[in-house]
Amino acid sequence: MDETVCSPVFVGRGTELGELARAVDAANRGQPQAVIVRGEAGVGKTRLVQEVLRELPDRSVAAVGGCVEVAGDGLPFAPFSAALRVLWRLLPDEVRAASAGHEALLGRILPDLAPGAAPAGRADDDVARLFTLTARLLERLATNRLVVLVIEDLHWADPATRELLGYLLRARRSGRFLLLATLRSDDLHRRHPLRPLLAETDRLRAVRRVDLPRFNRVEVTKQVTAILGAQPEPPVLDEIYARSEGNAFFVEELARGLRDHRDMRLDDLRDLLLVRVEALPEHSQRIVRIAAESGTVVGFPLLLAVTGLAENELIEGLRSAVLAQILVTEPDGAGYRFRHALVREAVSDSLLPGEQALINRRYAEVMEADGTLVRAEERRGRLAQHWFAALDHEKALESSVLAANCAHDRYAYGEQLRMLERALLLWDRVAEPVRAGLPALTTPAGYPPAGYGPDHRGPDRTDLFATAAVAAAGSGDLDRALHHLRAALAAATGPLRAAWLWARRSQFVQTGNRGDGWEELRTARELGCDQPPSAVYADVLVRIALWGARHRPGPASQRAAEEAVRYAAAIGAEEQELHARIIRCWLAAEADHDGHSLATLYAVRDRSEQLGAPEIVGSANQTLVSTLEGMGRSAESLAAGDHAVELCRSLGLSDVEAWIQCNRSLSLFSLGRWAEADDALDEAAALAQGCKPHGIVAARRAIARLLRGDVGAAREQIGLAHAQLGVEDRQPQLFVAFTEVMMQVLAREGRLADARAEFRRADAAGLTAGPVRYALPMLCAAAGIEADAADEGADPDLEVLAAVRRAAARFAVAFPVWRAFDQLLRAELGRAEGADEAGSWAAAGAAFEPLDRPYELARALFGEGRARLRAGGDETAAQDRLARARRIAEGLGAHLLLADIAACSPESAAAPAEPPAVRDADFGLTPREFEVLALVARGRSNRQIAQELFISPKTTSTHVSNILAKLGASRRTEAASIALRRGLAAPE
Repeated sequence: MDETVCSPVFVGRGTELGELARAVDAANRGQPQAVIVRGEAGVGKTRLVQEVLRELPDRSVAAVGGCVEVAGDGLPFAPFSAALRVLWRLLPDEVRAASAGHEALLGRILPDLAPGAAPAGRADDDVARLFTLTARLLERLATNRLVVLVIEDLHWADPATRELLGYLLRARRSGRFLLLATLRSDDLHRRHPLRPLLAETDRLRAVRRVDLPRFNRVEVTKQVTAILGAQPEPPVLDEIYARSEGNAFFVEELARGLRDHRDMRLDDLRDLLLVRVEALPEHSQRIVRIAAESGTVVGFPLLLAVTGLAENELIEGLRSAVLAQILVTEPDGAGYRFRHALVREAVSDSLLPGEQALINRRYAEVMEADGTLVRAEERRGRLAQHWFAALDHEKALESSVLAANCAHDRYAYGEQLRMLERALLLWDRVAEPVRAGLPALTTPAGYPPAGYGPDHRGPDRTDLFATAAVAAAGSGDLDRALHHLRAALAAATGPLRAAWLWARRSQFVQTGNRGDGWEELRTARELGCDQPPSAVYADVLVRIALWGARHRPGPASQRAAEEAVRYAAAIGAEEQELHARIIRCWLAAEADHDGHSLATLYAVRDRSEQLGAPEIVGSANQTLVSTLEGMGRSAESLAAGDHAVELCRSLGLSDVEAWIQCNRSLSLFSLGRWAEADDALDEAAALAQGCKPHGIVAARRAIARLLRGDVGAAREQIGLAHAQLGVEDRQPQLFVAFTEVMMQVLAREGRLADARAEFRRADAAGLTAGPVRYALPMLCAAAGIEADAADEGADPDLEVLAAVRRAAARFAVAFPVWRAFDQLLRAELGRAEGADEAGSWAAAGAAFEPLDRPYELARALFGEGRARLRAGGDETAAQDRLARARRIAEGLGAHLLLADIAACSPESAAAPAEPPAVRDADFGLTPREFEVLALVARGRSNRQIAQELFISPKTTSTHVSNILAKLGASRRTEAASIALRRGLAAPE
């Protein structure tokens, strides 16, 4: 047996082990942790993780899964499938109980849950449900024990794995759970697809990062001494240290190489890696070369079939490779992997092109002949990759279509996209009869078939482009989605297919804030209106009604919703009909005097839950919660929101829950439960997928920060909201609240002209035209800003006041809450125009009194008290109103209002306390970034910071860039200002 080349002693890494030990301890105390271990190939990441797992507390469970590379590509969900299989094997009863009712969906990642199950019906949000349910499964397993999930070789992760990992890192978790991931930092080139995820994790406080450096000379000495059993001569040690540069894996290889070949003088470490392979018997070398083309791991039965060797010959050949520590056995004994990926890469790169194609053809042939040689969920993808590497275009095209279907069934949209793009690449390389005989493609839901004859089974180029576009959107790549849609439209035949494509283009441009999507929908309607009745046109009509509800609520949009309801009902399309009825109720709710629309909305919600259609369930519940709040029925909205949250969690509708949590936060804020409203926004931020919900979270946080008296924090949140919402898709329901808080922040900063300009832009854009629930509070804010200006001796802007009155005159206020706001508006307008009457404010207070809206009631009481003081009448009554307003404001933490009360009447209002520290005030800065920021705030240059912290100027520059990005600052002085204002750093 060969002597080991692995060090039997774990060398160094005290700091890194300590960091990981703290993460283990925190997770074991019920504080979920995530750690990403980064370092170059061969630096010792896996060995470090193994040491951590070796020291886990009693009853802990660890599950390891690695990203599997096959022919340069990762397999969908491979590390999660492998890790969950470990948990299934160790905790079968608990896994079964935690996944009860969702086996078919979770089976896309853990096929053992639902073996042999046929793909079930799908919905657009199934991937979000899958991610949510996976997180819940892990949480439940971690309720009573520490569960450690290890994802290795993240640099090879496929898109589906990256998306699921990103969700687990962002989501608010509970339980005793630790997620460890390792990745090669030297593989992360500028365009590496993992970079966006890593940039996001750097901003997440819940994610730690451990960077593994190379060994220093002392550590290399300890490692070599442990390997060789004695300390080497100084010249030998000098050569090993110089050539390895402290890379642990290269140290091991060099130690062995210099031990066995003292006269070696190799310049290329890759050649050194091949020396041990070339020292094997010839048949063992052949086995190793074949294994290298299988990817990271190869099973024994597969290797037996590909090599064509007898079992005894294969075992003997493998024995030599294992004893030489080129290959190692898998923990479950089912196969082999290279001891280090660098060796596999070196072997694969050494193959001749013809040899590589021949080996890949052999893999594909044996996998086609025997479907049991690899796991079922991997088979189609691996076949496609091997046929492509074998340069068999016909087989590769057919396999790519089948692999795309398989990836679609597993919600691996990134893998599906890759297979479809490969099919498009191969399309012109095969003859037309081959293309006509391709297997059927799983196209998106609702996509109209082309209607080919019996001799044409497969897809055409339009089908591939259209399906690739939806797959790209599902994987979060809107640029590629729009690119493929353009190609599909250029190749499309038939008006219904073109209408479907234009409707999807509208959806994508709205999702990505690339436009409002109206021209695309108009084109889709023109294409479909003269065609026979179809589900495609029903879908177009529903999308048009939805667009109107979001962008131009009013009679025309109500008529569009009515048309969509009638058309869908006529063709028996119940799901489209339910969608259209939801939109119709949404539009009619503002004038729902008799409660008919609300009753219908409850009925649609109940019917959607009976059907179990997740998309309609989410839409009905989300609309109901929002509509109730819009009617001023905040307590009822909160009850409906609690029901919706429970339902979303049971179904895994995390993206819908994000919107519902936004609406819950609004109801909680209305009811004066501001701390709970903050919690709801935190939940929404953790679950949000896409820029619009993130923009809404930031806008509502801005309002909360402003009313608590932290104008600077409000300004920062406005910046985040603006970046997320953009300017290309200005929906009133999204932008009115943003505009309202923007105006108030500008006014509080003394930028009155800018505040007025903001209002004029909103008025010109039609944001003051309604709906009432959004526009009326903004009109109150505009009137209040003019009134404050008048109080300070400035002339009110008469054009602004006239615009406010014109807009208000158009509204028919149907509900008590909006009648109360109308009274508040009248009082503010009177104050702005020099007629500040206590009676107007008293009327507003009386209107808000029974509505459980404490903040608005406090505003009205303050206005009445201030007006009474100015009139010089009953001062006792005035002080009574001010004192009551102060008590309410103190209970809420409304420091801005408290400051106004104190300025109006110092005798009756105690000075407000300092606003509480903002909960996310550290902006996700690392401890080192806090140190750098403190020095930036003191005016230090990068070179001075580097000298004080004993780091390089280049590292300092990187830290400063990261700090500016996290703070949303454009320059160092702005970052310093934010740091001093928010208490992140102290002045010198």
